[in-house]
Order: sequence, then structure tokens, then C-alpha cells
Amino acid sequence: MGGDLLRRENLKLMYNIVRKQRFITVLLVLCVSIFTVNAGDERPLRSAEPKPQSGVSGYSPNVNYGVFNFDGCALLTKVSLENPLTMKYIAYYSSPAGIAYLNTVLERGNIYMPFIREEIEKRNLPLELLYIPVIESGFQITAKSKSGAVGLWQFMMNSISPFGIKVNDYIDERRDFVKSTKGALQKLEDNYKVLGNWELAIAAYNCGLGQITRTVQRTKINDFWELIQKKELRQETEQYVPKLIAVAYVLSQPRRFGINIWHKPFEWVAIPLQRQVSLDVLAEEAGIERDLLRKLNAELLHGITMQDNSRNLIVPAVHYENISRVLEQEDLKLLRFNYHVVSKGDTLWGMSRLYGTSLDLIEQHNPGISNRYLRIGETVVIPAFN
Repeated sequence: MGGDLLRRENLKLMYNIVRKQRFITVLLVLCVSIFTVNAGDERPLRSAEPKPQSGVSGYSPNVNYGVFNFDGCALLTKVSLENPLTMKYIAYYSSPAGIAYLNTVLERGNIYMPFIREEIEKRNLPLELLYIPVIESGFQITAKSKSGAVGLWQFMMNSISPFGIKVNDYIDERRDFVKSTKGALQKLEDNYKVLGNWELAIAAYNCGLGQITRTVQRTKINDFWELIQKKELRQETEQYVPKLIAVAYVLSQPRRFGINIWHKPFEWVAIPLQRQVSLDVLAEEAGIERDLLRKLNAELLHGITMQDNSRNLIVPAVHYENISRVLEQEDLKLLRFNYHVVSKGDTLWGMSRLYGTSLDLIEQHNPGISNRYLRIGETVVIPAFN
């Protein structure tokens, strides 16, 4: 009995101690919370579950642009930042998930962004245009949409001719970051000259200049924000400009939002070629990353340079000497082949399927070859892509 009484007294004592500790912990948490709110943090305060903006599907942050410098910003204005759609996208892109996404995209786009920025500044265009590939392709050079748009800037086949962009069995210059960037900026500049308004010029990049021009003429409204307020634009275009502005707002304040900007500036050089080479073989011989060389020359659909050497090869500047040294070794084979011995029933189309190449490339490396004159036992030379 005495032992039981002692155990009960000990349990009571422990219970009282735990209650006091919990009280002290709660008190400390409250004090820290009060101190944090009064500390005047530069970031806009967002609750864990932001309240939905009236009339908008999604959530909006309390956009604090009191510390933001609007100088030189063509798109980041108080009007654009106070729009409910813009606020909704700022809420997303400044959330932990949004920041993680933007950091991933910037890491991917690091090899292209210095050139794009240089072209924008050269043309005296709004710097916010730098972030259009974030919206269009996530800076994935080989991105292809369901509708067939391709590359960083998502060019459709029906919009490339004014900009000298070529597409054939060997190359797709919509994936050429130099040529596609120049084309996209020219297109945006042309849109602006017609519409006189950057929001509308960017909207026209999304849905077409003809569509925006007709809408402006029909409504007599030359203001993007008024047009979307009156639901005059399709939903994708309606959200396209606010999404870009939100991305530009967050990325223009990297320290505030925790964006990783500490990437080394990427430099590249263009090397003229004297012979046809495989990107994979060249990367292997020069000791550089194969994927990097392919991303810099993504327009080469088969990873093989043109037979007529009409295109320069873009290479990382830090590897210029190594690559030049490899290219100068004339006895070093930089293009590998499969050698197919023709058997009964073989066709050129069947070989192209078997080796993952095009009929044109097979014909290019086997002058005069045709299905009609294929002979059993004959050897057909087929470029190897890996």
C-alpha cells in the first residue's frame, strides 16, 4: 500500500511539471510571434492559407511594392501589380513550390539568359521580356507543345518564315537559341509598333497579332487590363500577361524571395567547321559534357552537323581550346557509322526505322542508292547517333 501511495504521489508531481512546461512553451511561442510581426520584415506577410481574391479562382498575396523600384519597368507598374490575376500568380511564384520551380528553371536557362539579355538591351526593349521563356517553355530548348510549338520561344511552323527560321529533316531552328531569340524579340518589337502597348504586344505573342488587332478595333479599347476585365480575350491570353508580370516581379527581387542568382555567367563561342561531326563523339573526345553540347546545338535533330559545314558549332568558351585541338586532328574520326549488309526483303525505309535515322541521311552517305537497285550482300553506310 505504501509503495502504491508513493507511486501515485510521483505521478501527480510529474503531471504538474509537464503542465508547467507546456504553459511556458506556449508563452514563449506567443512572445516570439508578437516580436516577429512587429519586426517589420520586408517580405509581404502571407498566411498559411491565403484568402481567395473576390471573383478570382485562386489565392492572392498582400503585394508589398512599397520597397519596389519601378524605374525602367515597362510592365511592372502599380496597375499591373494590383490586378487580381497578377496577385494570384505572385502568390504562387513566391510560395515555396513556386520558388523551387523558378530556381530549377533559372538553372536550366543559365546557358541562354546572358545572350537573351544582351539582345534585349541591344534593342532597347523592356527587360521583363527576358522571362517569356519561363512561361513558354520553362527554358527547355527541346520543348514541344501539343499544338506543335517548339523551342524556348515556342514558335509554330506558320509563324517562322518572316524570321528566316528553317525546319527540315536535319535541323529545326526553332530550337536554335540564337536564331529563335532574335526572331522572338523581332516579333515582339513588331507587335509593339502596331499596338503601341507592351501588354497588348505580349498578349499578341500568345494568341496572334491579328487576333488582338481585331479585338482592339471591334471594342475600341487599347488597354489590356480593361479588355480582360470585360472578358474580351480568351482565358489563356488573359492569364498570360499577368503570369509573366508575376514572374518578373519575383525574379527582379531575388534576395527578397530567395531566388538563387549565384550562377556563373555562361560564355560560349561559335566555331566554323571543316568537316561533319557527331556531337556525342566530339564531346567524348574533348572531355566535355555531352548534354551541354547538345543543348547549345539543339537545332541539330540527329546530333550531327551539316555535311556542307554551313553552320557554326556553338561550344562553351572554357572548352574552346580542347574542342579546337580535337577538330584539328584530321585522322580522328568524329562521325561514326553503322554498316548494314543488305539481306532479302530490306528496304531503305526499313533501315531508317531500324537505326533511327532519316532516309535523307542514308541517301546522303550512299550516293545513288535506291530501293530499286539494292543488292543482297551490299553494304549500306548509316550514321550512328550514339
